[in-house]
Amino acid sequence: MVNKVKIGLIQAKNDVHGYEPVQVHKEKAIEKHIALVREAAAKGAQIICLQEIFYGPYFCAEQNTKWYEAAEEVPGGPTVQQFSDLARELGTVIILPVYERVGIGTYYNTAAVIDADGTYLGKYRKQHIPHVGVGSEGCGFWEKYYFKPGNLGYPVFETAFAKVGVYICYDRHFPEGARLLGLAGAEIVFNPSATVAGLSEYLWKLEQPAHAVANGYYVAAINRVGMEAPWNMGEFYGQSYLVDPRGQFVAVGSRDQDEVIVADMDKNMIHEVRDTWQFYRDRRPETYDDMVKLLP
Repeated sequence: MVNKVKIGLIQAKNDVHGYEPVQVHKEKAIEKHIALVREAAAKGAQIICLQEIFYGPYFCAEQNTKWYEAAEEVPGGPTVQQFSDLARELGTVIILPVYERVGIGTYYNTAAVIDADGTYLGKYRKQHIPHVGVGSEGCGFWEKYYFKPGNLGYPVFETAFAKVGVYICYDRHFPEGARLLGLAGAEIVFNPSATVAGLSEYLWKLEQPAHAVANGYYVAAINRVGMEAPWNMGEFYGQSYLVDPRGQFVAVGSRDQDEVIVADMDKNMIHEVRDTWQFYRDRRPETYDDMVKLLP
């Protein structure tokens, strides 16, 4: 494997009003993101990650059965197949966050990982599911209405260019899974998100660099941009970034523009940092039993 890998992060506005049919949202967003993936590949990106449930608005702002129509099987659905073909054509790894349906009426917030030859490697299902109001208009991050908690653990995927882990949005507030990804060998962890100003923006550039430092890997954080009608619950503030194992920002996107951010990941730095800060050697897991006890 090469020591330097170009990482591509895609942040974008949702261009369709929430009142429009689900299929209109999916068609417009997929068309837009295919163009952005092509742009990232043209800039040399070898691993490309899209934003959380990229093919529509952040519909969890409301509780409406309409949005169940957006879910697909993973990997059997058309969107994973379409982007598998695209990955094969471009020779890029794609992390593809979608809304997953299993059987009848079971749903997950999921990211499929597709290798550079178009092979589906597996999926991560978001583990930590928020349910919190935002503002005074009844909007919020009503995700427990739409998603079951993930049940596939914290897998790490051996791609053509790097060992990749995935965390999704709200997961970033929980250090336990971030550590498990490191223990499983992740060299880079992608966190596709949908997060708005006024709630947790002050944590956006604090928590994930801390995960990168504590675990000795790169973190790629992706956030959408703009306001989304009819909810308008807050500004999705972009600023997608790549941060290295020293906690230094390698590249940061704009706050309010559709953008492809491409930056280098250097695997040699991972080795250098881990050789200096021996956090894995000095762990004391035998003393951590209380972390997994149920609270009264």
